[in-house]
Amino acid sequence: MLTPERHRKIIDLLGEKQVVTIQELVDATTSSESTIRRDLSQLQKDKKLKRVHGGASLFNQKSEELSVSEKAAKNLTEKEKIAQYAASLVKNGDCVYIDAGTTTLQMIPYLKGKDITVVTNGISHLDYLSENEISTYLIGGFVKPKTKAIVGSCALTSLSSYRFDKCFMGINGIHLDSGYTTPDPEEAAIKHLAISLTQEAFVLADNSKFNEITFAKVADLNKAVIITTEMDEDLAYDYQEKTEIKVVKA
Repeated sequence: MLTPERHRKIIDLLGEKQVVTIQELVDATTSSESTIRRDLSQLQKDKKLKRVHGGASLFNQKSEELSVSEKAAKNLTEKEKIAQYAASLVKNGDCVYIDAGTTTLQMIPYLKGKDITVVTNGISHLDYLSENEISTYLIGGFVKPKTKAIVGSCALTSLSSYRFDKCFMGINGIHLDSGYTTPDPEEAAIKHLAISLTQEAFVLADNSKFNEITFAKVADLNKAVIITTEMDEDLAYDYQEKTEIKVVKA
């Protein structure tokens, strides 16, 4: 089967199934696994699909944000492992920014007993931080009903008063060309500022966030280390050329 025919077949199968495995594509095209991997890499560069662990899925640009409860129900095991590893990076004496988000939220129980100061824009984080006896500052501003994140001009002014040893960020999309993105420009501005105010920045994201682009850019890939779960080797190689990736086993 010629390359253009394979590419059409791959796109057709994705249109039918939304997600396909490498083995399904090998069977459908009677091609080798290495050939399919090359095809997927090229189609990803052409923005026809996105690579995922073990296969590919349709590429969709998103502008709509899920609520906290909707996000919390997704990829729970992966989020917990990412959060546990991220918390292990926090040392006594650190001043830390913890971004609003469901993965960053899961860091908090693992921080109990550490002599640290946390600044956050996450309303949902407050009970957990208090219960775990962590010294906390909440920035001021407008509270987004869906994500319970504090954003806006007042939030930017409040946040700019601080400096951090480490920041831990949630994100909606990670892309080789577009970098880190999120649906809301106001939330993107908060994330961008927090990254600029820290010595070390970490983005916490399960592998479903890779090759996704949402509406508003936060930062280039090299501005933060990515903490994620197991991912396709070819995909990991592409991203490791642009930033450091810490992979934890779920």
